[in-house]
Amino acid sequence: MAVLALDTSAAVAVALVDTDGSRLAARTSSERRRHAESLAPLVAAVLDDAGLDRSALTAIAVGTGPAPFTGLRVGLVTARTLALSLGIDVLGVPSVDALAVQAVADLGLAPGDEVLVASDARRKEVYWARYAVVAHEGPHGVPVVRTLAGPDVAKAAGVADTQLAVPAADGRLVVVGEGAQLYADVLPPDDDAPLVCDATVLARVALARRAAGEDLPTEPLYLRRPDVQAPAGTSRLVPATGRPA
Repeated sequence: MAVLALDTSAAVAVALVDTDGSRLAARTSSERRRHAESLAPLVAAVLDDAGLDRSALTAIAVGTGPAPFTGLRVGLVTARTLALSLGIDVLGVPSVDALAVQAVADLGLAPGDEVLVASDARRKEVYWARYAVVAHEGPHGVPVVRTLAGPDVAKAAGVADTQLAVPAADGRLVVVGEGAQLYADVLPPDDDAPLVCDATVLARVALARRAAGEDLPTEPLYLRRPDVQAPAGTSRLVPATGRPA
């Protein structure tokens, strides 16, 4: 039995893990403008790499962002649709949470250290969140982090002014993520800092949080309106839920 993980908050990342979190297969695409075209072939590829078909899936983990509207929507719709067709759970994890957990493992962080995640939000902005390390290795071997601030979206310089000016209370503060790489003049990333969400880590976080009884909603973290919007006065279809389509 296996868990499929999808993240489209930056590039496209797909992984397949078994129920104890061991990676069975993983694929990524660096394409940033063709999420819809890239995702389905990557899902098929990881299943083929592992020698499994969709009937072996017991859950689907998906990154909920924050991220730009179009790319994030592709991953969430795919995860929800596939889970519904298979009658299995879909588990949402903020992509920035997974990146913070990844940083703990990659950089050897300890309790008391803190992680500032900055991902690319375009428009010269970053999506950011700050975390405290609770445990380097928690239940199921997954590092545990606690959100201190965010997620939010702001100019990189503004994040630097408000966050880098406040040191970690009991350890060091590291900066990770693709947004830090893009704006290294104000948000210098730590050496060897992870840049984008690893779908394998996202799956492990989802499994650990589900085992702990945590709620794992799949509501997207857009944080701002989409770049393309319908002109004022344009009618929009309203589905049976009563919410705008």
